[in-house]
Amino acid sequence: MKPIKTKKRKLLHDYGPYLKVEQHEVEFPDGTLIPDWHWVVTPGFVNIAAISAEGTWLLFRQTKYAAEGVSIAPVGGYLEDGEDPLLAAKRELKEEMGYESNDWTHLGTAPVDANRGGAMGHFYLARNALFTGSIASDDLEEQELLEMTEIELRGALAAGDCKVVSWIACFHMALAENQQTPPPSS
Repeated sequence: MKPIKTKKRKLLHDYGPYLKVEQHEVEFPDGTLIPDWHWVVTPGFVNIAAISAEGTWLLFRQTKYAAEGVSIAPVGGYLEDGEDPLLAAKRELKEEMGYESNDWTHLGTAPVDANRGGAMGHFYLARNALFTGSIASDDLEEQELLEMTEIELRGALAAGDCKVVSWIACFHMALAENQQTPPPSS
């Protein structure tokens, strides 16, 4: 298969660091040209499913503006300009949960929207996380740090308690990875 090509791009709106809207001219492999393909640019982000050294899954119960009601969530946040995704993941785990880990698995990187852009999400599993200090989160939403067993996390996901697709994907990828390559037993 041949790739779709971006022939031109024009900035339509710049709303600062969190949102830009572009107009692309796009050429499809059959030669079809679409002159006004709208494209959304938002910062890349990391989501981290974390497992404590004791074997519990570390997550939040929180609210987010786009998610109706309360949701469970992995730790995560935006990449700073030019920041390496793994370093961002380590920073977010420390800032938002007060935990650190030396056992990281990259679960994947994927765009939020295949047709309109948005952010690139970088997903990680952090095992053997240890509490090392205070939380220094700058999130505006209310958050409650939770610890769940794997069975409890699976139940919460099955019940629809996680309401954001990138968070759902992160948890499911981490659960699958943890089953495929469980940590060494003590």
